[in-house]
Amino acid sequence: MILGESIHITDWFQILFTENPGMAFGMQPGGEGSYWGKLFLSVFRLIACFFIGWYILTLIRKNERKLLIFSMALIWAGAFGNIIDSMFYGILFSDSFLFPAEFLPADGGYAGFLHGYVVDMFYFPLFTGHFPEWFPFWGGQEFLFFRPIFNLADASISIGVVILIIRQKTFFGQHAKKKHKEEAEENQETVNETPAQDASVSAE
Repeated sequence: MILGESIHITDWFQILFTENPGMAFGMQPGGEGSYWGKLFLSVFRLIACFFIGWYILTLIRKNERKLLIFSMALIWAGAFGNIIDSMFYGILFSDSFLFPAEFLPADGGYAGFLHGYVVDMFYFPLFTGHFPEWFPFWGGQEFLFFRPIFNLADASISIGVVILIIRQKTFFGQHAKKKHKEEAEENQETVNETPAQDASVSAE
């Protein structure tokens, strides 16, 4: 597809091919087209993925709540998916401006390692309207809901974050931590007692 080309599934759902050179909402560290800003962002994503992955392993070893592990795994998977685009997309494809992108072009891709754009495609223009005149800053202006264009990785991150926000007291509250620790200790005691009971039965 050509950059900006869209496929209308319904009036409120489109596949719209876009390339995001920066972070969420197209923000770019160091300004538009900054080589070092893009490199910083890609390296930061790699480091963040490493620490999130390490945290998930820690949660698994501590036998933490499965929903907490699941939500963190969603965030890690989404972040890693976007990193793959940054690492390889610019190497494997040619520029898609005005012409369809070419896979493995003879002259090489449009960007080097860690400098590729993140591909977004899901667009949900559900409805349009106007802000009330009394609304600060945008009073009377037209708005479109839902404007952001995103991909599966973004959706994965968003779902994981929403779960963390909704269940934060359950996951991180002191009472919840204490209760979970007590449950884990009780389960461990049960596991430790079972072999002894089995042995006594066998001896009889």
